Amino acid sequence: MEPDDIVILKSMPNFTIPNFTHVCSAFSTLHSVGIFYYNNPLNFMLPALLIQMSLSSGAILLIFHLLRPLGQPIMVAQILAGIIVGPSFLCRIPGLLDSLFPMRSFVVMDVVSAIGFMFYFFLIGVQTDVWILKRINRQNFAIGFFTVAVPMILTIGSSVILANFVDADGNEMDALVPIAQAESVLSFPAIAYYLSELRVINSDFGKVALCSSIVSWLCSFCVITFNVLFRQSGKDVFLVFKTISCALGFAALIFFLLGPLLLWQMKRNTAGQPLKQSNLIVFFLAVVMAGFWGHYFGLHIYFGPFLFGLMIPSGPPLGSALVEKLDLVTYWIWLPLYFVKFGLAIDIFAISLKTYSTVFFIALLAACGKFLGASLSALSCQMPLRDAVSLGFVMNFQGILEIGMFKLMKNAKIIDAESFSAMCAASLFIIGVITPMVRHYCDPSKKYRVYHGRTVMHSRPNSELKLLVCIHDQENVPSAINLLGALSPSKQSPIAVHLLHLIELTGSATPLLIPHKITKSFSSRKSGSGPVINAFKHFQDIQGGLVSVIPFTSISLPQTMHDDVCAIALDKRTSLVIVPFYKRFHVNGASQSSKQAIKITTQNVLTKAPCSVAILVDRGPPKNQRALWTSWSSYNVAVIFLGGADDREALALGARMAGQPNINLSLIRILYDGNFPRNYMEESILDNEIINEFKTDISGKYCAMYREEVVMEGAGTAAVLRTLENQYELVVVGRRNDGLPPLLSGLTEWIENKELGVIGDLLASSDFLGNTSILVVQQHIDSIHGD
Repeated sequence: MEPDDIVILKSMPNFTIPNFTHVCSAFSTLHSVGIFYYNNPLNFMLPALLIQMSLSSGAILLIFHLLRPLGQPIMVAQILAGIIVGPSFLCRIPGLLDSLFPMRSFVVMDVVSAIGFMFYFFLIGVQTDVWILKRINRQNFAIGFFTVAVPMILTIGSSVILANFVDADGNEMDALVPIAQAESVLSFPAIAYYLSELRVINSDFGKVALCSSIVSWLCSFCVITFNVLFRQSGKDVFLVFKTISCALGFAALIFFLLGPLLLWQMKRNTAGQPLKQSNLIVFFLAVVMAGFWGHYFGLHIYFGPFLFGLMIPSGPPLGSALVEKLDLVTYWIWLPLYFVKFGLAIDIFAISLKTYSTVFFIALLAACGKFLGASLSALSCQMPLRDAVSLGFVMNFQGILEIGMFKLMKNAKIIDAESFSAMCAASLFIIGVITPMVRHYCDPSKKYRVYHGRTVMHSRPNSELKLLVCIHDQENVPSAINLLGALSPSKQSPIAVHLLHLIELTGSATPLLIPHKITKSFSSRKSGSGPVINAFKHFQDIQGGLVSVIPFTSISLPQTMHDDVCAIALDKRTSLVIVPFYKRFHVNGASQSSKQAIKITTQNVLTKAPCSVAILVDRGPPKNQRALWTSWSSYNVAVIFLGGADDREALALGARMAGQPNINLSLIRILYDGNFPRNYMEESILDNEIINEFKTDISGKYCAMYREEVVMEGAGTAAVLRTLENQYELVVVGRRNDGLPPLLSGLTEWIENKELGVIGDLLASSDFLGNTSILVVQQHIDSIHGD
């Protein structure tokens, strides 16, 4: 706690200010012997610290859940919790402030929150991919530069004019320009975290915002550094150069000696093996020592850990492991205490109207400047209007780094306590207002909507079939290659396979979409996707030019993986996206635990894909025991047809398999022994048309057959499906069977996996199909985007 903070607390009722010579208590006051010995635990440092940490974390968690229906980010909950717990609200209760936050506990609370903030900066460095600088183009540079330049010009100019008209003393006028500078800068980590919360970081819009915020962050750093040097130059020029020299020397020591030495030792000890617990402990100790030596050389305690984090490669294996171990305890144990500590220095009822209105005016002017600078420069770079407006709002987001900068300005006597409180309140207001606006304007899924159906059924028979095959891990590869082999590529109808290996992003703030080139010298060592790409390369080589494979790797969060899937499907004009199902079924019908990343991706792709979607359910044996398509003597495929758009798409896909001699295709149509509702008559006409076309195409082909089954209810449908027992390697079904309640009566109540539809779920979870794989197809329709 700073002396100015204690002055704020002194104004609170019933708060005791002890003699400052006794603030550091004896060791005997650390631990309480308990209430049974007539001790109040809150009079001792350790119990007081524990209740403070519990209160701060609980307050943030509660407010976050209360604000979740409003779509507010966690930053709003963190700032609001700090203010509510502090003397502005909760601690205004007489005696509560003195009980929960006694003066003697401030030293321990400062130390713990400083350690948490130090590890927070380390995590920022670990999650920052410095190679993102290579992705910055002229468009990103222009947007990032003007996002800082425009508000800087507006706020500094206005603050100078305002200082001449406002009746203020010299200190207040001197503070207006630093306030204007602080409100005009922004940080890349805050923008990246915000884009992740909005689930748009993988979209084209998110990538532009990410790269632009990097430029803005660098510009902001230059402004802050120049401002600090300018202020120090009038006091001690030698001290300025000594500080710069120490910073450069310390950075060189970390980047060129200590960091590489630790990484070399780590790779030597863990080559090809998971990281050991002892190795992670070494890195944690290195973070602490980086903070110590930075502080020893007169630098800020956060400088060393941040540089050390930048040196560590983001993502797996090392970056992911460090983030996994530190993320929870840093964000939910240590940092909440930091927010409550800064909240104790804020009393919003003590802010004068003049100070609040002045600071709030500058903050709003800076927000308008960022909006205009980002949106107008984006429009000049040919960005769509809606995206440009969204970008202007996103670049106004502020995070913990801005709050920390406000605190440092207050500690350095650049601003007073009233200005600090007003700046925090203004940040809370701006973040709370822009979030619903961004959610309203920023919807990247809208660009995936096309005005005509991209389907297999509507693709020309004698043309290239474009597919997007998604792979999550190597277990998905054999079944996907078997399916491609069954699609009968030919000279008249070759197949273009856009392969997308989806990898969950951990330990990095920057998602990546990496295109690959398949060459004769392609090696799995060059990429984590190497084994997957090599398998499809082998498949391409065997096909002799009938199949072309274009591989990509997407490293992203599960909530945003679908953006890369949909973007590639839209850009490459694919007719079908094939995704693996997130459960793996055993032969006996039981399923393994689901993979959350695949589940989220599958659900999002079903609702937002710009073309048809097929979910491949693999029920086969382990990959090392599974026969590939090259060893088939015959391959039996069944298409189950009840009726509807999805079943017609499934039949169109099955019809492409009928051209290969070793593939036996069976179309099984299930008919209702009764009258369908009138609203289904149009669908019935379309069903009959495609069935008649199929009969005509297979006439004279001994490897294709058609049969009809008439049933009265859902039990009859289930009985027909049981006749498929151990007869087929692949069953193709439609996902949605809307308007067919008689055929599904009694089956909808038992559905467990809605992504597969009624028939797909029944087949996947049954034990009579053996090793049969199931392909569940959803057709893309003009007027319906998702289901």
